[in-house]
Amino acid sequence: MSTSTPTLELEAMQASADQACRLMKVLTNSDRLMILCQLTQQEKCVSELQESLGIVQPTLSQQLTVLRTEKLVTTRREGKNIYYRFASPQAFAVIEVLYSQFCKKTKAKKS
Repeated sequence: MSTSTPTLELEAMQASADQACRLMKVLTNSDRLMILCQLTQQEKCVSELQESLGIVQPTLSQQLTVLRTEKLVTTRREGKNIYYRFASPQAFAVIEVLYSQFCKKTKAKKS
């Protein structure tokens, strides 16, 4: 086994850790988390997100810009509407775990 193999593995591991840290940094904002949770269900336009989340338009636009810049979401235009959907399978997987741990409604136990 060559001595460079552990170095290459360490470099790959560091790159993966850097990617994970970048994702986690984006997810530390509750508005962005709520937007991503909504997008796990289906793509949505800005007005749908605004209505369902109660986030004012300037804040929503700012947070969507961050999500686009970080390549977590992508857009498509239909007439005057811009629709957002997930672009990152890694972010989708993390959001699914967070949703299952913190947001999933559980059935009330019958007495």
